[in-house]
This record gives sequence, structure tokens and C-alpha cells, in this order.
Amino acid sequence: MAVETKEYRAEAKFQRVSPQKARLVLDLIKGRGVQEALETAAFTKKRIAPVIHKLLVSAVDNAKYVSGERGDDVDVDNLYVKQALANDGPRMKRIRPAPMGRAYRYQRRLTHIVLSVAERATSESRVEEPKAAGKTAKPAKKAKSAAASKVTKKATTVKKASKKA
Repeated sequence: MAVETKEYRAEAKFQRVSPQKARLVLDLIKGRGVQEALETAAFTKKRIAPVIHKLLVSAVDNAKYVSGERGDDVDVDNLYVKQALANDGPRMKRIRPAPMGRAYRYQRRLTHIVLSVAERATSESRVEEPKAAGKTAKPAKKAKSAAASKVTKKATTVKKASKKA
């Protein structure tokens, strides 16, 4: 039985930055809680970071407004960044003067940024690496090395026996 989670989106279209550069900041905030993501976006030293911060604030405001209109109860402290995409927008073709009357063409890239926030089922549902799994792997290695040492002991006893005869 699938539990339906409500997503709240915000988009910023035609941003004058390449999608690759925008993804650097978006990867920092993806999967984090909203408050932590806002702090990360506020203190990131990239030109697109203030735009992403503003977009994240807009997504949270959309969540408050839409949930109020529907009559849902959304806990803002329990929201997290579910999806953060930077898609290609149209490219502006430009010409740069070159030596001897020539012209070099280049492209100015534009980006469409999409942020989606959703509410966590519970505050304890964060995915963490299980620590017990790391402990069970070590004894398995020891058992394997113990079996290997038994094989080498048998081989040495066979050699000693052949020398005595």
C-alpha cells in the first residue's frame, strides 16, 4: 500500500547560468531538510546560490499556501527538498569578433530550475548507513583467513612428512 506524499514545487525559468553550474549548488541541498538547505544556499559562494535560496523560500511558501487552501496540515519543520533539477533552457547564439575580420560563434546557456519540497513521513525516517552491517563483515573475513591458514598448515605437514621418509 503506497503512502501518498504531497509535493510542493517552485520553478525559476530562463536563468542566465549553465545547468552544470546550477547543479553544483542543487546537489548540495538535495535530500536535506528545508532549514538546513536554506542555510546551505545562503552561505554558498556561487552566483546562482541566491536565486536557489529565493526559489526554496518560494517552494516553502507554496507549501504553506496550498496546504491552507486544501485544509491540510503541513509541518514546515518536517519538509525536505525532494527534487532539485536544473534543465537546459534555450541557448542564445552570439558572435565574438575574431582576428582578420572573422567571427567566432558561442552560445550563452540558460537554465530552468525546478525545486520540489515534500513532507517526511516521520522525522526519524532519514536514511543512514547501518552500523551493524560493518561489524558483521569483519568476522566473515577472519573466518575466511582462518580457513586459509588451515590449508597452509596441512600443506606444510605434508612437506615435513615427505622429508622424513
